[in-house]
Amino acid sequence: MTKADLLKLIQQHKTYLSIGLDSDLEKIPGHLKSKVDPQFYFNKGIVDLTNDVCVAYKINTAFYEAQGNKGWRSLEKTAGYIREKYPEHLLIADAKRGDIGNTARMYAETFFSRLNFDAVTLSPYMGKDSIEPFLEYKDKWTILLGLTSNSGATDFQMLETTKNNRYLFEEVIETASKWGTPENMMFVAGATQTGYLQKIRDIVPDHFLLVPGVGAQGGNLEEISRIGLTSEGGLLVNASRSIIFSDNSKNFDVAARDQAIKLNRQMERLLTEKKVT
Repeated sequence: MTKADLLKLIQQHKTYLSIGLDSDLEKIPGHLKSKVDPQFYFNKGIVDLTNDVCVAYKINTAFYEAQGNKGWRSLEKTAGYIREKYPEHLLIADAKRGDIGNTARMYAETFFSRLNFDAVTLSPYMGKDSIEPFLEYKDKWTILLGLTSNSGATDFQMLETTKNNRYLFEEVIETASKWGTPENMMFVAGATQTGYLQKIRDIVPDHFLLVPGVGAQGGNLEEISRIGLTSEGGLLVNASRSIIFSDNSKNFDVAARDQAIKLNRQMERLLTEKKVT
C-alpha cells in the first residue's frame, strides 16, 4: 500500500482508526472456544463488523506465537482472510523484530512475501543494516519504535544525550528517518507520551505516526490528534483491548463495532477541524 492509498482511505472512511487484534485466547468469549480455531473465528467476527469503520488492522504476533504451530496457523488464516476479503485495509504485523541483516532479510520475507502484510513494526536498536532489508520491498511500510508507552521507556529512550541535550529517542528518530522516506517509514509514538509528541512531529513532520495506547492504556485522542495530525492526515491511532474485549457475550462483535464507532465520531470531527484534505 502506498502513502497515497493510505491517505485516500483515511479521507474516504473519515477515520484514522487501527484496530489491534491482540486476541488473547484466554479472553475471547467462551462460546468460541469449542471451535477448531477460536482465535480465527474471534478475529473474523471482529473484522466482519468493523471493516467499514477502520482503515487498518494490527495483528500482535505474540498472542499467536504463544500458541505454537496452532497459533501461527491462526495468524496466517487471519492475515489471509483480511487480505482476501478487505484488501483495501492496511495490514500491520506488530512483530517488533530487529536483528542483523541476513536474519532481518528472513523476517522481511516472512511478513512481506509469505504472509503479505503491508507493514511490520521493528526495533531500530541494531541500526541501519537491520532495517534495510525491509525497505527494499516496494509499497511496504517499515514502522520503527520511536517512543513507547510502557513505564520502562524511561530506562533508555528518555536518556539525555550529549548531542544538543536531546533525548535518545529524538536522536534515534532523526537518524532512522534518513534510512527511509515518508513513503515507506512510520514511527511508533505511544499515546501516553503526548508531552513529547510535538518533539517527534517536529523531527518527522511528513511521516506517518502509529499511536497505540488509546483506550485501555488511557491515551487522550483529542491531544494526540491535535499534535499528530497533518494537513493530509499522517496519523494512525490504534485501539485494541478497549474494542475487541468490550463484551464477552455472543454479541462481542456488535459491541466491538459500537466502540469503534464511538472513536470514529471523534476522529471525523477532528479531521474536519484540522481541515485534512
